[in-house]
Amino acid sequence: MMDNKPTSAEHGQAGENLAMDYLIKQGLTFIERNVRYRFGEIDLVMKKGKEWIFVEVKYRSKSQYGGALNALSSGQIKRLRRAAEHYIQLNNIDAICRFDLIAVDAGQIQWLPNAF
Repeated sequence: MMDNKPTSAEHGQAGENLAMDYLIKQGLTFIERNVRYRFGEIDLVMKKGKEWIFVEVKYRSKSQYGGALNALSSGQIKRLRRAAEHYIQLNNIDAICRFDLIAVDAGQIQWLPNAF
């Protein structure tokens, strides 16, 4: 008998889809998703006006263990910042940038602009 439970990658994709749809409804423009470098990954790249927004999406199907908001480590923040710096250089971006966190807990979305 096969177990058809979604993998953590599928959960992550679902969380990113929810986050992207939510941010678009809030007036942000989608640029790119899942930008990967060997030293880090950016879940979503968005824009609002001239401001570039690098979004980390944390998804939890259950809100135990402190929920999605508490799932971001200092190492992850460091890797995200490094990936964003690389992205900015590669794309010759000279603009205000910020880092947002979207936490999806059991279908509830929390958005923290300028999270770190």
